[in-house]
Amino acid sequence: MIDILISKSIKDLEGIILLQKKNLRSDLSINEIKEQGFVTVSHTLDDLQKMHHHEPNIIAKNGDDVIAYVLGMTEQSKNDIPRLVEMYESFDHIQYKGKPVSNYQYVVVGQVCVDKNYRGQGLFDRCYQAYKEYFKDRYEFAITEIASINLRSMKAHERIGFSTINTYTDQTDTEWNVVVWDWR
Repeated sequence: MIDILISKSIKDLEGIILLQKKNLRSDLSINEIKEQGFVTVSHTLDDLQKMHHHEPNIIAKNGDDVIAYVLGMTEQSKNDIPRLVEMYESFDHIQYKGKPVSNYQYVVVGQVCVDKNYRGQGLFDRCYQAYKEYFKDRYEFAITEIASINLRSMKAHERIGFSTINTYTDQTDTEWNVVVWDWR
């Protein structure tokens, strides 16, 4: 039986890391990247604990195994994880409905991943619905960045209601879409 839960323990965070490692872009073939999508950032247990201190994550578990997750990050996370500073500072310059993103109360989707053995079973949608239910009373929207080449992820995010509000190219020539899921 698959349960959708809020991460609560070190074991949950370790389960996120195990699933993340199986889906890192750097460790996948070009075909896997194209057909299955990927995650870009490799978090440490320390990173996840710091993020979890501010907000929990949504996870799907089959028994003891984490088989899907949606990470929750707040602006406080940027102070804990230096590599996030650039992303958060970019929000000062991105407009959403006539105001800088930084003027809103938002939660960042730090990453989303579904184990390849469980894809196509609605877990992505179920996890995101739980994410919305958990965060919607405190935040106006969820925001994240998706690499343009990650077509599977872009289509899935658009399907549940995310829309692109900005596109930019980083120092590695990777094009990113900044997407928002407005809950108001």
